[in-house]
Amino acid sequence: MEGSGRKIIKKENPMKKKALLGLALAAALAMTACGGTKKTETTAAATTEKASEKAGEKASEKTGEATSEVAKENAEKTEVQVFVAASLKNVMEDLGQQYEKEHPEVKLVFNADSSGKLLSQIQEGYDCDIFFSAAQKQMNTLEEEGNLVEGTRKNVVNNQLCVITLKDSGTKVSGLETLKDAKSIALADGTVPVGKYTRQALVALKILPETEDVSKISTKEVSEALGGVEISEQSNVSKVLAAVVEGSSEVGTTYYSDTYGYEDKIQILEKVPYDLTGNVIYPIAQIKNEEASQEEQDAAKDFLAFVTSDNAKTTFQKYYFDTNVES
Repeated sequence: MEGSGRKIIKKENPMKKKALLGLALAAALAMTACGGTKKTETTAAATTEKASEKAGEKASEKTGEATSEVAKENAEKTEVQVFVAASLKNVMEDLGQQYEKEHPEVKLVFNADSSGKLLSQIQEGYDCDIFFSAAQKQMNTLEEEGNLVEGTRKNVVNNQLCVITLKDSGTKVSGLETLKDAKSIALADGTVPVGKYTRQALVALKILPETEDVSKISTKEVSEALGGVEISEQSNVSKVLAAVVEGSSEVGTTYYSDTYGYEDKIQILEKVPYDLTGNVIYPIAQIKNEEASQEEQDAAKDFLAFVTSDNAKTTFQKYYFDTNVES
């Protein structure tokens, strides 16, 4: 007892000691096991990461090889630069696909814009093998300057000037003679063939005064002659069409061929008779291109022959062009 001053010494229980040693051993084994699992997981993760990297590298290599093959294929093709009036864009892309299917070694590159702008680009030295104009004036200029390959110029199709509006627009305009009743008009400038033909028709109707060169009649002069109506001047016929389709202009003057594909949106108010505009003939010719290889020149000549063949007439007619013209 405590009060007697006797020191009591406790003896250790041998069974308890064994139990403690067993627990310590178990804990040590558990720690070793945990460490082993973590190491195994790390190794597995590293292996998976390496496998993913290798798979990615192989995929990149395959993509690179495919891209290189396409680039190589395009590099081996003979390119032909074809300048076409904006109103020819759809039909020429159609004909181009037909030609490339028959001639996979040739790649046709189209540049579509107003004939006046394309003329300027050719004069400035742009790479061009074939020019397909919406009017004779631009082709005449190139021929006078000696830029055409002799014997390649041909008339291909005829078109017709139209006055158009959106369906259900409620416009009071019925055609050129009532353009003054429009709230707004989309009109190409005088250097653009469709703008020139519109001015020519207005002169024939005595709405505009006679002049030696109708293409020089400004848009402001046209507006004044129509009583000050708002006119949105456009740089090519495709932009005139877009202005009407988008509703930014109530009416506009385009070609009949431009209405292809818009039959559900566009109403033709008038197909302007040829006695007001004259024939709207589209000529084509091969351009002298000093930068072109012999293969490119030969391909250009062959494509031109394809476009002017009887087989191509069906495609032109599909897009509302008149193919009954003298070449």
